[in-house]
Amino acid sequence: MSSYSTSRVCLSFEQALASFHNDEGLPFAEVLPADVVKQAFADEEVAFGDTDESVFTPAVVLWAFLSQVLEEDKSCRAAVSRIQTLQVASGHKPCSLDTAAYCRARAKLPAVVLQHLALETGRNLETQVPKDWLWHGRSVTLVDGTTLTMPDTVANQEVYPQMSSQDPGCGFPILRMVVLLSLATACVTGMAVAPYEGKETGETALLRKLLVDVKPGQILLADRYYCTYWLVAMARALDVDVVFRMHHLRDYDFRRGEQLGEDDHVVDWYRPRRPDWMDQATYATMPLILTMRELRVNIATPGCRTDEIVIATTLTDAVSFGKEEIADLFHERWHIELDIRAIKQSLHLDHMRCKSPFMIDKEMWVHFLGYNLTRKVGCQAALLQEVYPREVSFTATKQSINAARGQLTQASPSERVRQSSSLLKEIGKERVGNRPDRVEPRKVKRRPKAYHHLREPRAVLQARLLEKSTE
Repeated sequence: MSSYSTSRVCLSFEQALASFHNDEGLPFAEVLPADVVKQAFADEEVAFGDTDESVFTPAVVLWAFLSQVLEEDKSCRAAVSRIQTLQVASGHKPCSLDTAAYCRARAKLPAVVLQHLALETGRNLETQVPKDWLWHGRSVTLVDGTTLTMPDTVANQEVYPQMSSQDPGCGFPILRMVVLLSLATACVTGMAVAPYEGKETGETALLRKLLVDVKPGQILLADRYYCTYWLVAMARALDVDVVFRMHHLRDYDFRRGEQLGEDDHVVDWYRPRRPDWMDQATYATMPLILTMRELRVNIATPGCRTDEIVIATTLTDAVSFGKEEIADLFHERWHIELDIRAIKQSLHLDHMRCKSPFMIDKEMWVHFLGYNLTRKVGCQAALLQEVYPREVSFTATKQSINAARGQLTQASPSERVRQSSSLLKEIGKERVGNRPDRVEPRKVKRRPKAYHHLREPRAVLQARLLEKSTE
């Protein structure tokens, strides 16, 4: 006779989040408590898997979905296999490896819940960090945009069409994304998406929607594309300061204005004419003049593509914010490039797997949830080792979470705290290489396979090949 009990794994949300070192008594344990997760699902009336024989409860599906985010094998079959292994280790009857039931259960997780949990993790962590992790005691929010592709299905093409320059059947659906990330913690605190092309789908339009997610008193740090009169005015209306690289179309003259030092002055920017996307009522609320500080910084690092940059900022107090301090702060903007790379390359979100926009939303937000929870673990490790979070390796943190997932899920609460404390200290020893002003050629060594690109839909080419084979 089999010694197994039923297939049902009584997994709680505490256990589902155990691999992220979420137990009481650990640093930042209150960033995303299990009770908050449970309540978020209850608020959206998410209830399935209630029978004794049900395997895929909300907690189990969340646990498996997060494993798909962090593990190299992202297939649903691998996720079900992890659930099956957990069942056997817990003394339960193993479920079938058929993925149909898991996929149906995964579709029942509301994207709005995953979005809420992901953003709450990033925002709550920002409010709990030590003061010495901040810049002049203020939170700095990084901004940048990127694109993601997805499987070429009719449903995906309808919502996120491929580039208009590509022939039908020869491209992939693509979306544009703008993200807000914390300079201190590297967590995502806001995200907006739109089709790649079309009215009000550009990065500046998406940032206008995200400004409400930037808290008063914070500093917005971004590259030159975002340096527009309208974004600066809207940020200041929310009591948010900005540090942008000067847009290449804006003129500057350091002989004018109030001189603060060499290549450092305060000038007035005058309101331009109303853009097409702005209505007259909104235009009337825009200030006639913005007082801006402009400063020029020489770049002496060998190999850099530019010799100097001009920075525009609303931090006009030269006593409180020195020129070199602002220049150093703008240098930190590069972190968002590395953070987006971690999301797209380390978590493999550059090309998504789901075949409908309904599931694409869930896939994106569960990736941001997994990313933020991993960054939270990095912050825990950094706090214990008395270093800054960005000194702790993201990849090493992810690997540790994956390695400990099964063990921590089944351990008792007291044992989880003991094991987590030890693991966090070890994670904190895995540091990012210190390579200041590293210079690399923007070239690759590996050659791609010499295949021709598709110029016609694949089905057309297949039919042509079959026709030739029958001649």
